[in-house]
Amino acid sequence: MPIKNRQQFLLIAAGAALVLLAGDRLVLSPLLKAWGQRAARLTELQKQITDGRLLQQREPSIRSRWQQISENTLPANTSAAEQQVFKAIDLWAQNSGVTIAAITPQWKQESDDYKTFECRVDVAGDLGKLSRFLYSVEREPMALKLESVELGARDKEGQQLSLGLQLSALVLTPQKP
Repeated sequence: MPIKNRQQFLLIAAGAALVLLAGDRLVLSPLLKAWGQRAARLTELQKQITDGRLLQQREPSIRSRWQQISENTLPANTSAAEQQVFKAIDLWAQNSGVTIAAITPQWKQESDDYKTFECRVDVAGDLGKLSRFLYSVEREPMALKLESVELGARDKEGQQLSLGLQLSALVLTPQKP
């Protein structure tokens, strides 16, 4: 092959390699990246559709549970709400036989839609009494949430125990039109 033909062939090969490289960098790579992003987005949308269908199927049970919760929330009047929680705590203590050591109430407004009445309750008694007390708290239909439970011994043998509960009660605030 003559030198002139060889130079033309090398120029054409180099030009083709440059065109292929540019095509890869400017066309193929962006297309593959966009295709991968599209596939990920489709997967995400399919998952959202599946979750939406499951929510639609569970709608009656979710609505009935919300109805039950909203019926069992505390009244919007703060003193009436506090009174209701304190009466419930006294009833639990009487039914279980524990001794109330301290009650520390606190109101928190985290949203315009609701506020919570948080209450730290410290009680003392033996294991049976404390378990009955906890059972009473859990069985309460009031919209309560047990935030934390702490159990400690008050004597060396572990016969007298102390129980610290952090309760949170829900108060739905009515929307003003």
